[in-house]
Amino acid sequence: MQINLGYVGNPVTLLDIYSHTLTFKEYSKHKESLSKEILINRIKLNFNNFQKVLKYNNDNKIKFYRMTHTMFPLLTHQSINIDYKEVFKSEFNKLKKTIDKYNIRIDTHPDEFCLLTSEKENVTFNSIEILKFHLEVFKLLGINGKCILHIGSSKSTKEEALNRFRDNFNRLSNELKSIIILENDDKTYTVTDTLILSEELNIPMVLDYHHFICNHLKNERIDKLLPRIIKTWKNTNLNPKMHFSNSLNSKQKRNHSTYINYNSFIKFLKLLKPLNTDIDIMLEAKGKDEALFRLVRQLKFYKDFKIKGTTIIL
Repeated sequence: MQINLGYVGNPVTLLDIYSHTLTFKEYSKHKESLSKEILINRIKLNFNNFQKVLKYNNDNKIKFYRMTHTMFPLLTHQSINIDYKEVFKSEFNKLKKTIDKYNIRIDTHPDEFCLLTSEKENVTFNSIEILKFHLEVFKLLGINGKCILHIGSSKSTKEEALNRFRDNFNRLSNELKSIIILENDDKTYTVTDTLILSEELNIPMVLDYHHFICNHLKNERIDKLLPRIIKTWKNTNLNPKMHFSNSLNSKQKRNHSTYINYNSFIKFLKLLKPLNTDIDIMLEAKGKDEALFRLVRQLKFYKDFKIKGTTIIL
């Protein structure tokens, strides 16, 4: 059984790597031709940085990565018309070759405005357009990519919101349905809520353990739910994916810590071991790659784990 570790965002070790963004307000300050040129150049910088990140990850034996949602600013905005498939054809082809070469798993996680439970039709429409865009990116890169969503809104009641999710999900094409994976959240939808919906609609579930700690039912037993969570991934040809972090402090429990508490992580590994399944765990710590490498060093020192690169062998 192998536990592969990854991190969120651009690596802090590479000081010159960051996302080049552009707001619609900034875009609107110039003539359209100039605005498009600025936007295209910034996205090309993001492609270049992403190449560097993938090389860095490969050199450090990191097997999966989450493409930041800020890599393609404004391309799904209804007022902007750019033939991104043609404009960035060379960049997509180069990135595809790099992903193939390194055999690295790539997923995405749109921001909180992409959801299928909104009461507003325009929000639902925009969310579906975002999902379509992610699907096209996956196709251009030739990958079995997945797009992480939270269930989202609970207005006016959870039951009504869940029914909206079901209705909107069933409006999607089978291709769009196939890229969605669901994550429990830290305020509203517990692991049980998310798992029941995942099982009903045949959607893989991402367990976020930090969210579970922040938001769980009184008698919710994560060890009892883990086999069911793993089962939701059975037809994906991918390792089940999970998220792990700790609370920043006792007053800011929902905020992510800078580093990982290795004792709590070891307890989590003990919960996973009976599953006998390879798992990809994304560490959502603010320290990013530094948090990952620090945890690996601690595990080597304090416990008798066999570790190869950033993979833990249980």
